[in-house]
Amino acid sequence: MRPQTVHLFVFDSLADWEASYAIAGINSPAMPAAAGRYQVQTVGLSHAPVTTMGGVRILPDLALEELEPAASALLIVPGGTRWDAGELSEVMPVVARFLAAGVPVAAICGATAGLARAGLLDRVRHTSNAAAYLQATGYAGAALYQEAGVVEDGGIITAGATGALEFAAQIFRRLDLYPEAVTESWYQLFKTGDPAHVARLMVAARAAVEE
Repeated sequence: MRPQTVHLFVFDSLADWEASYAIAGINSPAMPAAAGRYQVQTVGLSHAPVTTMGGVRILPDLALEELEPAASALLIVPGGTRWDAGELSEVMPVVARFLAAGVPVAAICGATAGLARAGLLDRVRHTSNAAAYLQATGYAGAALYQEAGVVEDGGIITAGATGALEFAAQIFRRLDLYPEAVTESWYQLFKTGDPAHVARLMVAARAAVEE
């Protein structure tokens, strides 16, 4: 079976940490049974190299104009300083096409402001860095803002800058990458650092294989 593709939007100033747990878990899953189900491809505004906030140079696999919802299982849109400058609006028509096609979109930190400016958070529950952060965009969805690490509604996953783990776990759930017991044990291990969760993760993974 050919792997499904998860697309990661990349651009100059991309915040490296925000999608890192998610793409690592998708491309190199913690359970052997999940290996090969998904692959990650990067998408830029063009094929030109981009440089992340951390100075990592990425050569996009695709240009934005080549991206089609039918070829994707999920689109991840990370944050970065360009969102706060009101830039990168070119990606929002693509996000809208994904949602119209029933393909989920996961946005974190500054990318949530991009969705807000485009009116894509006006009718769905969502979260971000802070309620005031999104209100500054002038969007109409403030009544649906949730004080939570991650929120999913209407095919849109949102999280704030400090919610990379929550963001990844919800993406794993949306893709049905792992059984819930595995996802929760993984999340608790990285969130708390408690080694007891290593044993819980191993038990959950073994139980999933035996089912």
